[in-house]
Amino acid sequence: MKVINLIPLFVLMFLFSCKETDKERITRIMLEWQGREVQFPSKMTFTKFGLDTVDYHIPQSEYKILLYVDSIGCTSCKLQLAKWKELIVTLDSATGGSVPVLFFFQSNNVREIKYLLKRAGFDLPVCIDSNDELNKLNNFSSDPLFQTFLLDKNNRVKLIGNPIHNLKVRDIYINAITNGDIEIKNPVLTTVDIPTTEIDLGSFSKNETKEVDFIIKNTGNYPLFLKGSTSSCDCTTTKSDRRQVPPKEELKLTIQYKPDQKGDFLRTVSVFVNSVNSPIVLTITGSVR
Repeated sequence: MKVINLIPLFVLMFLFSCKETDKERITRIMLEWQGREVQFPSKMTFTKFGLDTVDYHIPQSEYKILLYVDSIGCTSCKLQLAKWKELIVTLDSATGGSVPVLFFFQSNNVREIKYLLKRAGFDLPVCIDSNDELNKLNNFSSDPLFQTFLLDKNNRVKLIGNPIHNLKVRDIYINAITNGDIEIKNPVLTTVDIPTTEIDLGSFSKNETKEVDFIIKNTGNYPLFLKGSTSSCDCTTTKSDRRQVPPKEELKLTIQYKPDQKGDFLRTVSVFVNSVNSPIVLTITGSVR
């Protein structure tokens, strides 16, 4: 199974919805990483839950996914370990567990990493790279959207992009791994109307969990399919009353927010549907006291 010329097509998908300055930046990053070999430190220590050292060696598999997470910004928001667990289950089902996912966390706050791993029940081996050895060898982009890679058996980059934060990227990863290419059939598109895309939850206690409903109207002539959603923070989850909506009917999407800290907040949820303006970005704001 061979993947050929994936990244140039992958670039076009990103460029389609970006501003001109973003196009130039993304093109530069993609061209810089196309076919590049990722170097791994000679000494790597993998642990479970950041506690118990495990005997783990990077396998010489046909494909592998590498996730590098730096210490800048909200680590929990970037990680979203629960969604990685879901993706790994999907990959294991499709490939018989032959595609490993390598987690490298660059952080001096080992206590935070341990907490996040324990909270998510994430028992896969991870490397807490406190000295940032992996990044020193490879000089990754500072943009977290470009710190995840699909590598071939020689550790050369086939795809770059985060499949957790963008479901279109996830589909391309899965298709590349299972079919050897990124040709994905274009779905029949409908049109939608969203009466409001931003809701203020007001002021509430850190111990409260808030829920708010967004309505997505299918204004087109074809069924509307809800593929899934991604959020800017794992403190935000979504649920819907159905996954398929006939023409002229509505979908109710409920966003649940469980505060992780006090203060003003702004959280976004990207909803992926078969419409021309997908993903739909919904925003909740408020203040936690």
